[in-house]
Amino acid sequence: ALEEKVVKSKVGEKVILPCCHRIPSSESLHKYRVYWQKNITDVVLAYSEGKMISKDKRYQNRTEMDRQNLTLWISPVEILDNGSYHCVVQRNSVLECKESVILFVTADFSKPNITAEVSADSCESTEMVIICSSHGGFPKPKISGALNNMSVEWNASWVSESSFSPYNVTGKLVLNVTKDVNITCSVEHNGFAKSTSLHLKKTNDCVAPPSSPPYNVITASIIIVITFILAITLAARYLPRHVCSHCCKRQDSVEEGVKDCTKAPVSNKGTAETSSV
Repeated sequence: ALEEKVVKSKVGEKVILPCCHRIPSSESLHKYRVYWQKNITDVVLAYSEGKMISKDKRYQNRTEMDRQNLTLWISPVEILDNGSYHCVVQRNSVLECKESVILFVTADFSKPNITAEVSADSCESTEMVIICSSHGGFPKPKISGALNNMSVEWNASWVSESSFSPYNVTGKLVLNVTKDVNITCSVEHNGFAKSTSLHLKKTNDCVAPPSSPPYNVITASIIIVITFILAITLAARYLPRHVCSHCCKRQDSVEEGVKDCTKAPVSNKGTAETSSV
């Protein structure tokens, strides 16, 4: 089994793939045949007796081989360059070595963009539809989020023309916001992540109308009020009459006393006459 090395690169960069043999300074490429192949069947380029004898059209103007250490460089790297490469070296038609190397190409995603749209609103909460999107990256990413540092799960969808094309990713989230919060969206691929945060504000701060008291409370209140009114009415009707009758009795007593006091006194003359008789 051939030992496979892994080389990572980003789209647009220059990458160098190692080979298993280095030609001594005392020799030249003329004694060697060197093949660089992709996925075993596709020849990237080939040298024989010091001359290039084959080169894939897709690698034209992007690929060269070092004539001493036989490394292959590709620039600029494309997503389609992903794959397994093999370096095969022969000296005088005798196999010197084989080496396999895997090229893993990535492409950075754009910084996530977050938008929020109010779908329903009330005094208690604001329902919002949150959309997080990022594009142009490779390979297929993961999308994650946090609401005030608490993890949330996005309803994610990915779009790509093929398995070796850039991805566009979109995440959707429906939230009931009862107070101001922060939402964070992160797009991760190959150990790298880009994040964006957005402050969500509850839009409607209206004061809810007071709730109606229970029916039994209303009934009891009405009974108390009616009882109070009846008590006042009865008091107003009977209390003055009782007071006045009492006043009249007192007044009659006073008047009788006055009358007794104002009676004419018996004359002494009458008394004397009576005595003499």
